[in-house]
Amino acid sequence: MARRKSRSRRIGAEPEGAGSAPERYVLTLYVTGATAGSLRAIANIKAICEQYLKGRYELEVVDAYRRPERLRTDQIVAVPTLIKKLPIPLRLLVGDLSRTEQVLQGLGLVARTS
Repeated sequence: MARRKSRSRRIGAEPEGAGSAPERYVLTLYVTGATAGSLRAIANIKAICEQYLKGRYELEVVDAYRRPERLRTDQIVAVPTLIKKLPIPLRLLVGDLSRTEQVLQGLGLVARTS
């Protein structure tokens, strides 16, 4: 019988910039108007930020219909897309952000599991 690897979810395990004061997260979420997918992505990232980054994040929501030049500037080819600008490294997450574990990994808040 094959052994299953444990998949622990220790928040803060090997975070980026470990060993220093809590880092500030600068995030930009690109969406397309008030579509169901856009509203779901906004709600999902706000819930994640409030639960795991309370008081340590800035979230800018950019509507692709109202600010199409921002898509070109930041080279966004799919929406919804979340950009983690700080702390470095820069990361892009595409989709409605409903898979919390993957979002936490993308933000560097939990160690990646294999």
